[in-house]
Amino acid sequence: MKLGLQMGYWQKGPIPNMVGLAQEAEDLGYDSVFTGEAYGSDALTPLTWIGAHTSKIRLGTSVMQISARTPACAAMSALTLDHMSNGRLTLGIGVSGPQVVEGWYGQPFNRPLERTREWIDIFRQVIAREGPVTLNGKQYQLPLKGGMNLGKPLKSITHPLRSHIPVFLGAEGPKNVALAAEQFDGWLPMFVSPYRMDIYDDSLKNKPEGFEIPVSINIHLNDNLDEALLPTKWMLALYLGGMGAKNDNFHKNLMGRMGFGDAAQEVQDIYMSGDIEKAVNAVPDALADEISLSGPKDRIKERIQDWKKTDVTSLIVGRKETAEESLDVVRFMAEVTL
Repeated sequence: MKLGLQMGYWQKGPIPNMVGLAQEAEDLGYDSVFTGEAYGSDALTPLTWIGAHTSKIRLGTSVMQISARTPACAAMSALTLDHMSNGRLTLGIGVSGPQVVEGWYGQPFNRPLERTREWIDIFRQVIAREGPVTLNGKQYQLPLKGGMNLGKPLKSITHPLRSHIPVFLGAEGPKNVALAAEQFDGWLPMFVSPYRMDIYDDSLKNKPEGFEIPVSINIHLNDNLDEALLPTKWMLALYLGGMGAKNDNFHKNLMGRMGFGDAAQEVQDIYMSGDIEKAVNAVPDALADEISLSGPKDRIKERIQDWKKTDVTSLIVGRKETAEESLDVVRFMAEVTL
């Protein structure tokens, strides 16, 4: 099993010691480093900065939101960064959710599966550079129908370094996971339990040879297990209660498929009533424990063995609040995994 480093997206300001942390991970033998975006810092600029200060580690986005960029624009950025990093780019993409897509980007969220299929079609055409890019889709048309009627099919001026740049799909729902297995090089899941991977068996039945499943996971070192689980419980309460509409929350739906539906509904109800601390306490310890690596070091060493029995190809280690804490976790995971 490989290791990666999850930088995620910035909060109020830049990530402390971002470059130094990536360099340490590279020196320790980490396979990849990922950046993300929500509605603040973007994913590609920090990744480019990291790429300029490293030489071997794979560079990934987890995830780049497809509503933020047309597929041709994303392909331009990807082929540029792939050249500049000497072929180290892996692009992770996702549809985000309706609150961000419609509230931040001002784009419609309807028919996300259709939009993703058309998006990756255009992206692949640009990178392959076998001819002018065309698509007569429902979400995208190249050339555009209407407007000034002066558009013409174009082919990238710049020759990509590679004719195929790996693209992973961030997905939670069964149909989206199936799409990842059918048309992408890998799948970026959320909230994965190594003991409940069977819920994805049907969706992943068509995954090809070499299909990658990197799982982002938070590591909480603490001899007191209850205290170690608290950060994950706070995170779950936020995603269940504050990251999605009440009647359309992808994360809550996933918790239901994992067998925690009643608890997830309770957490959402309490969170939306305004009692956030009570919502945190309502998150089941078992759920927080299964999707993280928490507790004393020896316990975490044992739990890593359970991950190695799954189809997961990489554990993507989440960074901590401070640079010092992040370095401790990065070094610990390299010691016990690599």
